[in-house]
Amino acid sequence: MRQALLLALAALVIVSCGRRGPQPQAVEPQAFADTTPPSIIYPAFGDADPHPWEDRHPGHYPVHGLDVSRWQPPIDWRTARASGVSFAFIKATEGGDFADPKFDEHRRGAQAAGVPWGAYHYYYFCRPAHEQARWFIQNVPKGADLPHVLDMEWTPHSKTCRIRPDGRTVRAEAQKFLDILERHYGRRPIVYTTVDFYGDTDIGRLPKTEFWLRSVAGHPRNVYPRAIWRFWQYTGTGLVPGVQGKVDINTFNGTPEAWAHWKAGG
Repeated sequence: MRQALLLALAALVIVSCGRRGPQPQAVEPQAFADTTPPSIIYPAFGDADPHPWEDRHPGHYPVHGLDVSRWQPPIDWRTARASGVSFAFIKATEGGDFADPKFDEHRRGAQAAGVPWGAYHYYYFCRPAHEQARWFIQNVPKGADLPHVLDMEWTPHSKTCRIRPDGRTVRAEAQKFLDILERHYGRRPIVYTTVDFYGDTDIGRLPKTEFWLRSVAGHPRNVYPRAIWRFWQYTGTGLVPGVQGKVDINTFNGTPEAWAHWKAGG
């Protein structure tokens, strides 16, 4: 009996050693690793509802910027830039028939102040990707300083479109939209998304795609395990000189040198 038991255990060990577990997904080191010394605190903005950061603080990152839309009154972009705003993502369109009425005002103001800008599109799953891409192209001229952005998140409060496709459909639609814009503008857009959408759809599996992640109550490395991210939206209640009221603030994942290289298309 004892001999039979030992033989069974030995066979189990041999079989186990022959199996291979799932291989870890390869990640881009510069997009995943924290690239700034945690001992350095860079200029930080105010916050109407600050989070008590227990992990790496957003202020440990040197390059910060805003995302804005029609909900922001006219912005004093020169004051914002002087306070440390290094970039702006400006809402241009949503769905297949809505254009943000403040897009041109914000874009021209940022340009005049020397704030690098890109535009973003808020996606609805009630219109096909090619229609939404054409609508964006119709409203956003070439000449942006930054890649444009595809904003994908669930729309439970929409009065007209609350569709929640499966992950495969979501990724296929995103791929079409990104491909069309890349062909037109010459640079692949970034994808902005939220925690629940990221987890529900596996959108992180999109190839050749950089991500801008929303995480206002924890560092992305904790909230989005193993995610590759380029931008982090760390608050929706920021207070920035030159901007009336609360505004979203984001940080770039990298040093000023990395920012200059990436912004130039590197």
